[in-house]
Amino acid sequence: MVNNETEPPRLRGWLTMSLGLLALVIGGVWTLQGLDYLGDGLMSGQTFWAAAGGALIVAGLALIVVGMRRRSSGQQ
Repeated sequence: MVNNETEPPRLRGWLTMSLGLLALVIGGVWTLQGLDYLGDGLMSGQTFWAAAGGALIVAGLALIVVGMRRRSSGQQ
């Protein structure tokens, strides 16, 4: 089948998903440091960083979902 579209495919949602993935990784590191699984740091053993990391993980997951929705809505 021949594709007759004249405009190139647009990348949608990649920035949002990339930021979500970055937030997910940073949130995971913060959580592990806050729970004292990754020792020898200024954030080790402090519950604030465990909670902040958990919140950042949730925000990262939300960004990934939003990016996936933008990406799927662009494929018509």
